[in-house]
Amino acid sequence: MREIIFDTETTGLESKLDRVIEIGGVELINHFPTGRTLHLYINPEDRKVHPDALAVHGITDESLLDKPKFAEVVDQIRDFFEGARWVAHNATFDMGFINAEFARLGIPPVAPELVTDTLSLARRKNPMGPNSLDALCRRYGIDNSHRTKHGALLDSELLAEVYIEMIGGRQTALGFGSVVKEETVVVEEEGPIEAMHRVHPLPQRLDADAAAAHGKLVLAMGDKAIWNRYQN
Repeated sequence: MREIIFDTETTGLESKLDRVIEIGGVELINHFPTGRTLHLYINPEDRKVHPDALAVHGITDESLLDKPKFAEVVDQIRDFFEGARWVAHNATFDMGFINAEFARLGIPPVAPELVTDTLSLARRKNPMGPNSLDALCRRYGIDNSHRTKHGALLDSELLAEVYIEMIGGRQTALGFGSVVKEETVVVEEEGPIEAMHRVHPLPQRLDADAAAAHGKLVLAMGDKAIWNRYQN
């Protein structure tokens, strides 16, 4: 199973008006990080970054002037996500913006059944909350001290660690950041194993009547060799 843990940063909160300005993604295969990532900054064209959004992610209008427009990177994004599940924290928000960008270019939306919302998953596992990304990092012992601002790739990397913990822990994924490798275990061929024989046989624990009754049962089942053993 291929999954892309991803996050977006935007100019604001209105998907029909605001634009995606950053997208980051981390590839998992069978819940193992492969080391493949996607990270893009995107020019929002005529849409300005709202001051409230700027306070969250720190991405300025000036820093986006020389970045490609969404139409120029959409194929790169779709290729990276091709055949994978889209996994995001509060996926309704991120998918709303992705599908709005797709709609502007006449591209069909991502089907809901291809999307996993880790916020919903966290709420089922931890109904008392809190279930923000920072709170989940604390709960699962993941170091997020370097997260002073929201960033699409950094948040995707942290979410990948959180997601792995929520679905089974590090024993399942062998730790975030490791590349999947196949190992071949070579077992040296050994000689035949000989059965050990007791020097002194164990004493018979059945009395004569019990042994005879068992022998008759065995005879009835058709094993004459064992019956003869009981007669000797």
